[in-house]
Amino acid sequence: MKSDKYKRSIDLSCPTCGCKDFSYDEGVDEAIQVMTCASCEREFNRDELLRENSENIDEHLSEIKSEVKEDFADQLRKSLKKSFSGDKNIRIK
Repeated sequence: MKSDKYKRSIDLSCPTCGCKDFSYDEGVDEAIQVMTCASCEREFNRDELLRENSENIDEHLSEIKSEVKEDFADQLRKSLKKSFSGDKNIRIK
């Protein structure tokens, strides 16, 4: 399976106004980094913004999981068909 197929970019949005544009000030650590909404100027740290967007992140994650499951099942089915293609007694649907 190609792992590049499952890479996604998720836009995080401000829970107050829904804006997706942020400016940020570099901190010593990523957790200390302060992000400011470009529209309403609400300030977040990275963890707060991820927590506020957890539903959106979880939805994308569940979509990716289902795609991986389907692709893995298809790949396994094709592999088994190819392996047992010469055998008359074994049929794989």
